[in-house]
This record gives sequence, structure tokens and C-alpha cells, in this order.
Amino acid sequence: MSDELDKKSYKQSLKATSLFGGVQIYNIVIGIVRSKFVAIFLGPAGMGITGLLSSTTGIINALTNMGLSTSAVRDISVANKGGDIERISKVVRVFRTLVWATGLIGTLICLALSPLLSHITFGNYDYTVAFIILSVTLLFTQLTSGQNTLLQGMQQYAFMAKSNVIGSTIGLFITVPLYYFWRVDAIVPVLVITSVVSLSLSYYFSRKVKIRRVHIEKKDLFVEGRIMIRMGFFIGIQGILSLIAAYGIRIFIRHFGGVADVGLYSAGFTIVNTYVGLIFSAMATDYYPRLSALSADEIGFRKAINQQMEISLLLSAPVVASFIIFIKPVITLLYSSKFIPIEGMIYWAIFATFFKATSWSLGFSFLAKGDTKAFMWNELCSTIYTLFLNLTCYYWMGLTGLGLSLFASYLIYFIQVLVICGRRYGFNVNGKVYRIFIPQFLISCVCILLVLISPMIIRYIVGGLLVLISFLHSYRELDRRIEIGKLIKYKLFKR
Repeated sequence: MSDELDKKSYKQSLKATSLFGGVQIYNIVIGIVRSKFVAIFLGPAGMGITGLLSSTTGIINALTNMGLSTSAVRDISVANKGGDIERISKVVRVFRTLVWATGLIGTLICLALSPLLSHITFGNYDYTVAFIILSVTLLFTQLTSGQNTLLQGMQQYAFMAKSNVIGSTIGLFITVPLYYFWRVDAIVPVLVITSVVSLSLSYYFSRKVKIRRVHIEKKDLFVEGRIMIRMGFFIGIQGILSLIAAYGIRIFIRHFGGVADVGLYSAGFTIVNTYVGLIFSAMATDYYPRLSALSADEIGFRKAINQQMEISLLLSAPVVASFIIFIKPVITLLYSSKFIPIEGMIYWAIFATFFKATSWSLGFSFLAKGDTKAFMWNELCSTIYTLFLNLTCYYWMGLTGLGLSLFASYLIYFIQVLVICGRRYGFNVNGKVYRIFIPQFLISCVCILLVLISPMIIRYIVGGLLVLISFLHSYRELDRRIEIGKLIKYKLFKR
């Protein structure tokens, strides 16, 4: 009986991962085409401007959104599990009211501070008008986040997937022509139009979720909103700190390396977080609400974290090995030969995925438990030493140093969350995780050595074999858990 329940849990996780993984892969294909054109039309400097504009507005959004999208997912998913329609409607109504309020506040702040933002970010006032125009995207972004949070909390993953796919497709057909004709001048219009498209799609699909209209008294709004904001406040502070740190490293790079280096850093960051991180973003959609629902079940809670660690490692390890070995042609394919200087940064950053996969699975436990104090201190410490390592390593070793600093940061972070979760929740990593981690980690270690010391031909031949071994190991372990071979045969031959 226990084995059947375990299989069901693994399958549930993989089902959501396959759905959003498929969406992410589609988005990646679209992103490859878009990034290729953007890299050609804008170059590293243009991408640097885009990154600075986006990170600046992102900081204001983090300052004003109060972490509502994250805290509300927990509240909505718990209400949805209880099946109380009245309770669900009440939570959603309060959440939507707060989303509108925080979105408008963000827009007004960006509008008022536009000259200052331009001077701080670019050292001049040339981008004041750009920030004035982009201020409206803060409202659109917050409203979009609110609609997506409702879909996630209600577990309407199919609607979320459709919204993502359609949005990516429309974005491609809008972005490329605008950048072709207007080049750098198209950056601001593209950011605005993209936010409008995302809002329109999220609104359309969220309307398909039937929520009863309820009247909320001011007293109820205050009581319900206070609970939601309390947790969201700490999440929001952490989001602010993270964005300030990201903003700070970009300003630091611009000062010591130039805008072109900012563009290279942004491109490398995109590869690591979008193309490799697709597995994590796909799993997070289902994992966080599911873990929140198990927060009162100590045994089930710990088992879910270990299972998520296993799945994360099994799906990410072969991807890590592949990117390490074939990173140079990947960079050329995704961008152009001008971006080859980020090679060292990327393979060290991707290597850090092993510790990201494990620490990421553990990190959600703070949010699922509603343990805001532990979450805040954990993330604050992480932000401080990560920023210190980033600045130090870039200053002494350039872009490659940023990859090394990310590897060191995730290693420290994994040890940190393991100790905290062990003491607060009695968590320990089971043997199944180690049986996956150790061989896959060793394979990637050899891949790193091949990249560093071997001729190109040896790297691709031997590295290709190691990548194949990594894939086979993951397949065998997945087959033990969910009989993936039978599932594939059923999908292929069910007709």
C-alpha cells in the first residue's frame, strides 16, 4: 500500500512537471528564436539596457507587491483543499482587492521617481521618459500575477499552461519585428506590449474559474488581508533584497566592466535560469501548493520533500552534464559568437544546479509551514553572502568568477537549509537521494575537468558518452519509481 502511495505521489509530481515542462520547452524554442534575433538586432549593449530597465522596475514591484502572490497561493490552496466555496470566494475577493491596491501604488511610485531612477541606473536623465512609460507595467504585472496565483491555488494548471504558450507565441511575433525596425528604441514598447498581452491572457483564463461573488465588509477585509499580508510582507522583503542585490551586481558590473558586460551577464543568467531552470519552474507550480496542503502531516511533509529532491536531481542532472559539455555551441546557437566570453560563467553556474535542486526542494518548507521568521533569516543570510561572493569574484575573476560565486553560494545555502530544517522540522535526507546525487555529481565533475583540460574532440566524444550515462542512470531510477518504461509504451501504442 505504501509503495502504491509513493508511486502515486511521484506520478503526481511528474505529471505537473511534464505539463509545465512541455510548456517551458515550447517557451525555450520560442525564446531561442527571439533571443537570436534580439542578440543580433540589439547586441550586448542593448541587452544590458533591457536588463537594467527590467531590474529597476522589478525592484519597485518587489517593494510594493507585499509578496501577495506567494502567500496567497498557500491560502487559496488550503481553502480549495477544504472544499468550502464560501471560504474560497472570500479569500479570492480579499486577494484581488489587495492586488489592485499594491499595483496602483507601484505605478505611482515609479511615475514619481522616474528622473531619479534614470540617474541612479544609467548615470543620466536620458531614460526618464522610459521609466514614466514603464510605470504602467507595474500595475499590469501585479494584476497578471494575481490572476496566475488564482489559477495555481485552484490547481487549474491546464489554463496556466495555455496562457503561457499563447503568450510566448504572441510575444515572438511582436518582439522580432519591433526590434528589427526600431532596434534599441523598441525596448520600452516591447516591455509594455508584453505586459499587456500577459495581463489579457491571464484575465481571460482566470475568468473560466468559477468564483462566487461575495460582499466583504471592511472589517473582514482587514482581518483576512492582515493574515495574507503578514506572511507576504516577509516574502516581499526578501524579494526586495534579492532584487536590490541583483540590481547592485549589475551596477557594479557596469562600473567596472561596462554596459556590454552587463549584457553578457544578463545573457548568461538567462541561460542558467531559463534553459536549465525550466525543470524547477515547472515543478514549483505543483510542488508548493501540494507541500502546503501537507504542512500538518509531519511524515507526509518530510516524505514529499525527499521525493521532490529525487525528482529534481533525476530530471536536472542529465541537463547539467549536457550543458557543461556542449556550452560553447549552445551559446552560439542561442545568441552569437560575441557571447562566448560567458562560457566559463555558465558551466560553473550550471554545475551549481546539484545544490540548487536539493536546497530548492527544502527551501519551500518554510513557506509551506508559514514559518516566516525562519524564512526571513534564512534568505537574508543567503542574500548577504551571495552578493559578497558575486562582487568579490567578479572583481578578481570577471564573468567566470560570477559562475564560481554562484556554485559556492548554493553549496553554502544547501548546508544552511539542511541544518535549519533538521532542527526545526526533524528533516533528514534519505538514502535514495544520495544514491542519485553521488553518481550524477561525479559524472558532472568529470565533465567539468574535460572542459577545463581536454582538447575539443576529446571533450565532445568522452563528454557525449558521460551525458548518455547520465541520461540512462536517470531513466533507470525513474523506472524504479513509476515504471516510466511502461508509461512511455502506453503513450506510444495506446491506440
